[in-house]
Amino acid sequence: MGSLASEYGGGTAYWAAPASDLMAEYGTRATGLSSADARERLQRYGRNSVTRGERFLALSVLVRQFRSPLILILVFAAGMSALVGERTDALIIILIVLVSCALSFVQEYRASRAVEALRRRIAQKATVLRDGGPSVISALDVVPGDIVRLSAGNLVPADGIILEARDFNVSEAVLTGEAFPVSKSPGTVDPGTSLSGRSNSVFTGSSVRSGTASVVVIRTGDATEFAAIASAVARRSPETEFARGIRRFGYLMTEIMLVIVILVFFANLLLQREPIDSLLFSIALAVGLSPELLPAIISITLARGARTMAQSGVLVRRLESIENLGSMNMLCTDKTGTLTEGVVHLDASLDVGGESSPRIYLWARLNASMQTGLQNPLDEAIVLAENAPPSSSLYSKVDEIPYDFVRKRLSVVVRKDGDPDGDLLICKGAVENVLAVCSSILDGDAPTAFTDAARQAIDEKFRSWSGGGYRVLGLAVRKIARSQACGRQDEKGLCFAGFLLFLDPPKAGISESLKVLAKRGIGLKMLTGDNRHVAVHLANTIGLSSSRILTGGELSKMTRDSLFARAPDIDLFVEIDPNQKERVIEALRRAGHVVGYLGDGINDAPALHEADVGISVDGAVDVAREAADIVLLKRDLNVLLRGIDDGRRSFANTMKYISITTSANFGNMISMAFASMFLPFLPLLAKQILLNNLLSDVPALAIAGDRVDREEMRSPRRWDIRYVRRFMVSFGLVSSLFDFVTFAALVLLVKAEPATFQTAWFIESLLTELAIVLIVRTRSFFWRSRPGRMLPFLTLTTAIAAVALPYSPFAGYFGFVPLPWPLMTGLLLITVTYLLASELTKHWFTRWDSRLHRRSYDPAARASRRALRRPDSA
Repeated sequence: MGSLASEYGGGTAYWAAPASDLMAEYGTRATGLSSADARERLQRYGRNSVTRGERFLALSVLVRQFRSPLILILVFAAGMSALVGERTDALIIILIVLVSCALSFVQEYRASRAVEALRRRIAQKATVLRDGGPSVISALDVVPGDIVRLSAGNLVPADGIILEARDFNVSEAVLTGEAFPVSKSPGTVDPGTSLSGRSNSVFTGSSVRSGTASVVVIRTGDATEFAAIASAVARRSPETEFARGIRRFGYLMTEIMLVIVILVFFANLLLQREPIDSLLFSIALAVGLSPELLPAIISITLARGARTMAQSGVLVRRLESIENLGSMNMLCTDKTGTLTEGVVHLDASLDVGGESSPRIYLWARLNASMQTGLQNPLDEAIVLAENAPPSSSLYSKVDEIPYDFVRKRLSVVVRKDGDPDGDLLICKGAVENVLAVCSSILDGDAPTAFTDAARQAIDEKFRSWSGGGYRVLGLAVRKIARSQACGRQDEKGLCFAGFLLFLDPPKAGISESLKVLAKRGIGLKMLTGDNRHVAVHLANTIGLSSSRILTGGELSKMTRDSLFARAPDIDLFVEIDPNQKERVIEALRRAGHVVGYLGDGINDAPALHEADVGISVDGAVDVAREAADIVLLKRDLNVLLRGIDDGRRSFANTMKYISITTSANFGNMISMAFASMFLPFLPLLAKQILLNNLLSDVPALAIAGDRVDREEMRSPRRWDIRYVRRFMVSFGLVSSLFDFVTFAALVLLVKAEPATFQTAWFIESLLTELAIVLIVRTRSFFWRSRPGRMLPFLTLTTAIAAVALPYSPFAGYFGFVPLPWPLMTGLLLITVTYLLASELTKHWFTRWDSRLHRRSYDPAARASRRALRRPDSA
């Protein structure tokens, strides 16, 4: 390839070379590569992948464990301890840190591997020419020299030069930021042309909006333009509800930890204690309070949820979307395939008078069978409706004008053998859009004038059929001169010939599914490009409210604020285009809803990206699947319902860990912080705090697989940082109260020495942290809610180890001493009393918080008030 590279711009300006020269240089033919040649090139150039994350997955997960500032500070403090001679303490602290990080690494790495395996099941495909014919392969196996066929809805798998194109428009927003599609065609451009000006080239990551093309692949993988600028143009998706909640929780805990570290450290210095001990104690308190296993718990919970959902037919592309799926309270969907069977069949081919017409079917079949652009179920239904008419074999295809979502029409030019009168242009599409380019009506064999009366008669038929649930297309024809090159400009002066009636019956059991959605607290809105009559008929059939309708024409005249005010109350959005779907989703999210959108077409991609949860199906176009967060293996609301339950289960288990961390941990650490200022010694040594924190986290790893109460699944739950704060303070105060009771008993009654005090307090604080898990994991009485098998086993095992630790050979390394059995019995009694008090507090808190929530917390209303206070433009 060296000579060609040198001739056209120093090895980079391949776009300036003639396509024939490139094909010769890359050793490819118009029929594509052979399988053997493709395998050899795959070994030479590597897989067509921009990222290499999976190769370094283990390393990236391991590094992530040590990225926490608290872990780094602990390592630094341990080093300082070693320098001042406390090498045993330093070694113990380092070992505890390593064990904790290793535990998180193993769990998170397993979760990450499981997720990668699921993602490979929905990898992008590409159609290439191999061994002289089309073949569908993984996009990862595309190699330089491949001939790739592209059509509307495809993602471009590699950089290449266009060989043939027809009305070919590509969206390159991911590379150039330009929102509007650009037209592409064969040819050459100057070597110095910028990326946005290379009209003969396509690039990895861009998507085909309309038309068809054949492309010879020039660059793959890391050699593509996308790889070169990926870090600069990486598009961050809008922050999800779940990510926002985690971020706010992180801010809350960081603020508390900073205050504790600073106050406790300086207070101990004022008490003239050793600076290193004071520093280690302060940092250990912060670590004891921090939910350092939260990233691992989230990863494990989400990965487990993804595996469970995959078994139910729901594949997860982005893990965070599982939590959003559980929080979703509004589902927007098109009607075809979700509310209907999705198996469209042609019910009738009618002339202008409404009579069955074999000629209309012949023209419709020629149009549907010969078009090569966007594949759709309507064309498939036409082809499968009847056996091909004998006369169809007399026709051959001359040209076509592919479908796009602006014209909503598709035209094919055919030629009949032995017909000297020219070629026939057959146009099929939405009735309104076909009528817009007609100037006459076919009455029998002769065209007649297109009068107002004729237009009214057509409209009446259209409304009548649509009101009966039929999808109606119009068909028009026109004779054109032979050898004439056709384009969109030729769709004019047509003769309206007749109608095509399609029927897509409601999906069996859809009414029951909608009722279950409603019971789960999820509203449903229909967003469709179909006319209002079809949408209303379907809604009435399946029990969906249809009293409030908004059309695309009305929506186009609305400002952003007016749509925001009306969207939550609308039942059916009809006759809308793809950009309007995105506007509706944005308005609903702005109104405070967690919105899911279910779609599978190229026109659904903007709405899928805008939604909190983009949901597509396995057979969707590439662009839709790439924009989606969730992919259903079967387009069925019942499958989605199972996914929603799994999402709510994952959310509930994540919140359990946060509740546990912010109850016992918060109370214990605050108690120790205060006690350190009044006791003549530290309540616990730094290594004891870290060991306590490590052991208490062992059962927490089982929370990911814990059972969830049925009550937790009945309605969407959302992140509420104020709830977390109230929970932390309420349960923290109860914990601190019993801590001070324990301190008083140890100091005033037992008159414990420092080592005895620290040992007793270590056991009591650890037992309460372990046992509180069984209390706060459920809103019901803890004995009525059965936990998962691993959680009580790990809790009991860790508790036994904690009680036995002071009597073990390792006790001296941690500063522990054996405790007399009367004291141990007293600690157990305090623990049991604390659990009973926590159970009572839980029920009081649940009732109080429910009243408070009903009285003052309405996310949608709060969002509305905030948005209305903020001036906005159209």
